[in-house]
Amino acid sequence: MKMARVESAVRAVLAFYEAFNRHDVAGMMQLVSDDCVFESSAPAPDGMVYSGKGAVTRFWEDFFRALPQAHLDIEKIQGFGMQCIARWRCDWVDAAGNQRHLRGVDLFQERGGLLCEQLSYVKGAGGGEHRE
Repeated sequence: MKMARVESAVRAVLAFYEAFNRHDVAGMMQLVSDDCVFESSAPAPDGMVYSGKGAVTRFWEDFFRALPQAHLDIEKIQGFGMQCIARWRCDWVDAAGNQRHLRGVDLFQERGGLLCEQLSYVKGAGGGEHRE
């Protein structure tokens, strides 16, 4: 297997997170398939599933409206061909002006150079406390 193929999911995920940190939803959506599935961490305990590019786009637009200072740092990333696991920390300022953060893991699946699945998990009670 060629190295480019082995690393394809990692490259796609890194580009996705770069667009995330720019709050560039259009840039994020260029990296996902039309039939993508995103499973968020909220509401606890099972999260919510968003299917299709339109639903996932609306999720991220709402997310950045609620958390306009959100920034994600990758703590560790590992690829397994068309799959990728990324551990991250997301920092933001809440409505009261307090610094907040969550740590979590995203499991990605890539197909044909595009991300087709993202499953998000967070540490801590309640899981989705980043939603305001």
